[in-house]
Amino acid sequence: MKVLAESPQLQDLEAPPTLDLSFPNGIVGFPEHRRGEIFHFADQLPFQWLRLHGPTPLHFVVVDPAGLLPDYTPELFDDDANALGITEAGDALLFNIVTVRDQSSTATVNLVGPIIVNRHTGVARQVVVANHAQYSARHPLVTAS
Repeated sequence: MKVLAESPQLQDLEAPPTLDLSFPNGIVGFPEHRRGEIFHFADQLPFQWLRLHGPTPLHFVVVDPAGLLPDYTPELFDDDANALGITEAGDALLFNIVTVRDQSSTATVNLVGPIIVNRHTGVARQVVVANHAQYSARHPLVTAS
């Protein structure tokens, strides 16, 4: 997973948060990062930013898979849904972390470990989806046609 620590360019990002988040358990590899926000720039959509606040602020590129990955239908384990207070699909927002390597043509998206957000409370959690065997943590974002 590619992580961007605070840099002069990222410190200057002035976009207001679209969504404030609370991560009671942090995210995988970063348990101390318990607050965050999603924000975007219109010219970068469908890509958005997840900024995590913690000892060192971190930034991830994320994407809402709707429209990009029409066959992606992640299933939550009951424990994750209960911890987030999600009782129906409409309660959840879904973001997948994008990793960009040397070229944009090698970008991958993590379909196994999405960020799930309760749209009503902002409580978020990175989960492993129940149907993880159907997906890859390195799904190519751009495929040859």
